[in-house]
Amino acid sequence: MKAALFDLDGVIVDTAKYHYEAWASIAQTLGYTLSAEKNEALKGVSRDQSLMRILDWSGATVNEETFQSLLKKKNRHYLSLVASLGPKDALPGVLSFLETLQYKTISIGLGSASKNARLILERLKIMSFFDAIVDGNDVKQGKPHPEVFLKGAKALGVSPHNCVVFEDSQAGIDAAVSAKMTAIAIGSPEVLSNATKYIPSFTSHPYAKLAEYFQE
Repeated sequence: MKAALFDLDGVIVDTAKYHYEAWASIAQTLGYTLSAEKNEALKGVSRDQSLMRILDWSGATVNEETFQSLLKKKNRHYLSLVASLGPKDALPGVLSFLETLQYKTISIGLGSASKNARLILERLKIMSFFDAIVDGNDVKQGKPHPEVFLKGAKALGVSPHNCVVFEDSQAGIDAAVSAKMTAIAIGSPEVLSNATKYIPSFTSHPYAKLAEYFQE
């Protein structure tokens, strides 16, 4: 394996709670209570698709103007919540693992549905680790479509079968598998299916073991 592709939310930083709070607020305006269980289905999914799912669950209908207004309102709420993010908010073990990959001269890319990915990486002060960034601004098809990871591999100049993807959502794992990449799930097989390997977190698994995936 020659490259590592990372999802952002839930893998590098825990911003999922902020997305949940922002989406729950939008759902409330539609007269719907967004449960934590339902919110799981929004992980790894684009902003447009997330709102469409909430509208479907709530039974509400809105015109295009209102739809776009709700998307902007959600994003403003989310950005206000992540305004205080800093280096300390990177998930445990992430920085050390990125340093390990960089030391091994492994290409590193980001494949995220978030349209704020670059902003988040800048706040965490880890932008310099990434050789390529593909986010929600760069793709037409959201996960589980493999477009985001295929574009990431292309940007890194690496064949898809030589890429390892780190994901915490079912949509992301399905996208990686569809792209013919090795999928490592941050989570358990009881919650996520179809991954090549499962690890609870980057701190719970020896870097040497993960690094084995990148040996020629």
